Amino acid sequence: MTYIHELADWPSLTWNDSALAQPLAAVRHRQGRLIGRMEALGFPLREEAVLRTLTEDVLKSSEIEGEVLDRDQVRSSIARRLGMDVVGLVPADRDVEGVVEMMLDATQNYAKPLTADRLFAWHAALFPTGRSGMSRITVGAWRTPDGDPMQVVSGPIGREQVHYEAPTADRLGAEMTAFLHWFKTASPDPVLKAGVAHLWFVTNHPFDDGNGRIARAIADLALARAEGTPQRFYSMSAQIRAERKAYYEMLEATQKGDMDITAWLLWFIACLDRAFDGAETILASVMRKAHFWEALADQPLNERQRKVLNRLLDGFEGKLSNAKWAALAKTSPDTALRDINDLLQRGVLERDAGGGRSTSYSLTL
Repeated sequence: MTYIHELADWPSLTWNDSALAQPLAAVRHRQGRLIGRMEALGFPLREEAVLRTLTEDVLKSSEIEGEVLDRDQVRSSIARRLGMDVVGLVPADRDVEGVVEMMLDATQNYAKPLTADRLFAWHAALFPTGRSGMSRITVGAWRTPDGDPMQVVSGPIGREQVHYEAPTADRLGAEMTAFLHWFKTASPDPVLKAGVAHLWFVTNHPFDDGNGRIARAIADLALARAEGTPQRFYSMSAQIRAERKAYYEMLEATQKGDMDITAWLLWFIACLDRAFDGAETILASVMRKAHFWEALADQPLNERQRKVLNRLLDGFEGKLSNAKWAALAKTSPDTALRDINDLLQRGVLERDAGGGRSTSYSLTL
C-alpha cells in the first residue's frame, strides 16, 4: 500500500477551488452570521455559551480517541482558567487540566505563532505522567525510531487491520519544519487552512500519542484566527465525534489517495456547517436557562436547589432521582427529599410517570 506521504510530490497538496467555492462561501456566510448573533447576546449569556462550547469541545475531542473525561471537572477547569463566576466548581484531575490547558492555549492565544516548542508544550500537557495508559511514551518531542512503524490499526490481536502507516521517525524533523513553515506563511481561505492543517498534521503523526487531539486543536486555532475572536460558539470536535466513522473513513481514503484533497476539504466544510447546528442547540439551551431563572427571580431558593437546577438546565444525563439529588448536592437523602418536595409544591419540578423506588423528577419550566 502506498500512502500519500510516500508520493514524489508530497507535501504539495492541491484542491479544486471551483468545486469548493460555493460550499465554502455558504459556510463562511453562516459562520459570520453565527458569530454576529452570539456577540449580540448580553455578556452573561455569551459567557455561558462559550463555557458550554469549550466543555463540549474538550469532552468530545477526547471521546474520539476513546478517553472519557468527567464533565464537571472539565467545566470547572475551563471556568477557573477563564475567570468565570460559576456555581459548583469541583477540583480537576491533572489529565483534565492538561487537555483544557492545550485547548485554551489554542483558542485563546490563536494569534501566537504555531511552533515546534508550542506543540511540544501541548503534548506534555496531554501526558503529564509521561505515559499513555500503562505505556511510557516520548513526551514533548517528536516520536523516535523505537516506535516505528507508527500505524493506525483496529481489530483483535492477531487479526489487526492496518488503516494507515505514518512517515518514519527519521523524516519527522523535515516534515514538521515544512508543515510549520506552511502554517506560518500560506494564505488560503482560513477555513480551508484549518482543513488542510488538520489533515497534514495527522498524516505526519509526529507524536507517540495525542495526534488526533492536537490536530483538532490546530484546526480550532485556525478557525479562531478566521473569526478574529477567542470566543468559541461551536465545536468541530463535537461534530466529528458524532460522525466519527465517516471521519476515519475519509481520513483513510485521503491518506491512501493522491495530492488532490478536494474530497477531504468538501467533507471538512460540510462537517463545519453541521457543527453550526450544534451551536444553535447550545444557544437555545442558554436562552432557556436565562428565561428559567428570570421566571424564578422572586423565588427564595437555597444553594443546593440552585446547584441541582443548574445541573438539570446544563444537560443532566438520565433521570433525576432523590438519590442523585443527594449525590449532586452532597447532602442526606432526607434533606434532598425536602428540597425536592419544596420545588414540587412550587411547580418548579414534577414527578415523572411511574413511582415507588423508580420515582424521578423533571423541570416544568
